[in-house]
Amino acid sequence: MFDRLQKPFLTVETGEAYQPIRLTFDLHKPELLEMALGSLQCIEKNTAANSWSWYWKAECEDLHFESIDAFRKNPDNPLRLATITLREGKFYLNLPSFKRACLAVPFFHKMIKKEILTVHVADFINKVFALDERLPHGFSELFKEDELDRILHQRIHDYHHVKEQVEDANTAEDAFKILYDYTKSEAQKRLPYAERYVFDLAQQEDPDIVFLAFYIFLRGRELIADFLAYIARVAI
Repeated sequence: MFDRLQKPFLTVETGEAYQPIRLTFDLHKPELLEMALGSLQCIEKNTAANSWSWYWKAECEDLHFESIDAFRKNPDNPLRLATITLREGKFYLNLPSFKRACLAVPFFHKMIKKEILTVHVADFINKVFALDERLPHGFSELFKEDELDRILHQRIHDYHHVKEQVEDANTAEDAFKILYDYTKSEAQKRLPYAERYVFDLAQQEDPDIVFLAFYIFLRGRELIADFLAYIARVAI
């Protein structure tokens, strides 16, 4: 899963595809955040204000990247997995790959009390990059809040509309036909460049189910991005 791509596509140090993703956490008790971060050896404060780095060491030493084939850890120079920024009352975790995001969500859920911090949304792009392709400059260039909200609300509206149709169907066969037509229609649509995923920890007693759902969703998106990149490459 999240395997190393074949060249000429860009990958991160741990082998998986470079696909920027930003996790946004709701900050409930900002006065306790710095103490919580300071208690973790894998997180170090940056020189910039309200900025930290998350490193692959100490508490997260055992995080596993199955896509690695050549990277070797250096205890004297640990790999930075993500950057953390605090802005406008929100906690942002900026990561270069889907795999790291899937590891980060349960890690921070476990290490920082939910009374202080809870994950809310993930913003990501449905694309892999060629080695010679221009990369976006920062996450603000990637993610436009209005567009992400519009796409998300449209997806929620479509879900509830289809759900009502299925519930009102006269027979099981009619309900199946509605689902089949909807799935077929969705499969023919082009995925948006950037997209938003919403976590629902408040409605689910078992957080592992939420983490698994996030993994499955991202894995599906990554497979589509990989396939489209492959098609584009062989068409050249």
